[in-house]
Amino acid sequence: MSEKRRTKKAVADVIRRVKREVKQKAAKQAAVAGRTVTDNRPELLITTVPRNKGDYYADLIQSFEVNMQFVALGHGTADARMLSVLGFTDSDKAVIFSVIQGNKLQAALDALEEKFRTIKNGKGIAYTVPLSGVIGKLIFGFLINNRDMVVENKEN
Repeated sequence: MSEKRRTKKAVADVIRRVKREVKQKAAKQAAVAGRTVTDNRPELLITTVPRNKGDYYADLIQSFEVNMQFVALGHGTADARMLSVLGFTDSDKAVIFSVIQGNKLQAALDALEEKFRTIKNGKGIAYTVPLSGVIGKLIFGFLINNRDMVVENKEN
């Protein structure tokens, strides 16, 4: 291994170690302050699927402890040639908006990807948008389906 390559690897290792240490210190400081640092922030998962498969995909997403979903009916604007290129059979769609916990997101996306590949006429698109500002602990607890936070707030 060349000297330059070893230097790059060593620098990358140091950066990873420093990031890990900073994260650990932030968690300790937050715990001391009575707060907890979490990677479990809610995300808005937007899934577009054929309309006749909308209920199936909504149920699939619900299995990942999604506490809030909204299904909107849509109609695409692509012409027949573009639909055939993308593998879609019609332009009637269901758009599913789901608030999902950050720690459940990757498993949900993996399940959706697998279903998009294996279900006949079940292709779709799924992407996420971070929810960066949620007002209040109670709303945050509801959105990430954390019953302990909701119950704790009711007792206060």
